[in-house]
Amino acid sequence: MQNTETRAAAGGSAPAKLRGGTFTLMVLDVPDPRRADPLSGVEAKLRQAPSFFEDAPLVLDLQAVPDTDRFDLSETVERLRTLGFVPVGVQNAGDGHAATALNLGLCPFPAWRSGRQRPSRDPGPKTETEPKRPERENPPPPPAQPAKLLSQPVRSGKRVYARGGDLVAVAPISAGAELIADGHIHVYGALRGRALAGVGGDESARIFCQKLDAELVSIAGAYRVREDIDESLIGQPVQIYLQGEDLIIDPLRDPTASTRRR
Repeated sequence: MQNTETRAAAGGSAPAKLRGGTFTLMVLDVPDPRRADPLSGVEAKLRQAPSFFEDAPLVLDLQAVPDTDRFDLSETVERLRTLGFVPVGVQNAGDGHAATALNLGLCPFPAWRSGRQRPSRDPGPKTETEPKRPERENPPPPPAQPAKLLSQPVRSGKRVYARGGDLVAVAPISAGAELIADGHIHVYGALRGRALAGVGGDESARIFCQKLDAELVSIAGAYRVREDIDESLIGQPVQIYLQGEDLIIDPLRDPTASTRRR
């Protein structure tokens, strides 16, 4: 009996494992509190797509918030929680706000766009004893992952993520479904539900579909909900891409149309 119990204990639950993971996080650009309410416009977005933002993890970008300003990060975080968000971290925070974030249980994240990083302090001239680092002109890009192919319908409530590559759907996409890709998204049919391309920050990513009927579309964090999309584009074949900070939705034209008209 004792030997049996010993073997059972030895073969018990496996120890905890730490492993890397990739998650889609929304970023809230907090405006300068001296000029605008830190959560200006957030309530309006919630009214447009309440279910999309429910329990959504959120990172606060404090690029526009002076570190010496009397910005109440604790109050802002509490307001966001009341609205249904789950604040998990800050980015582009000064030393003071970063320390406050840690006290609130928030993680200081690095900026995901190098062009939006808070300027760092001048480290001063390098000393003679500092070893020179070898320069690499063109570091090799990470190997591209093959496209993820969806040949079965994506039902409402299901989320599909193409990590490190494109997502190609040749089956119906139901309302309430979610397509996520680090690269492009191609839908050879009606795009319903939500589609988020370039979630790792790739601003060159695009979304292509034969029939636009989506609740929300997003490229590298910039997004539009159904109410923000021109009604003339609904039901049409389109491509969606970023142009600067603007999310553009253009109709896809049939390249053979001019040939057929001749």
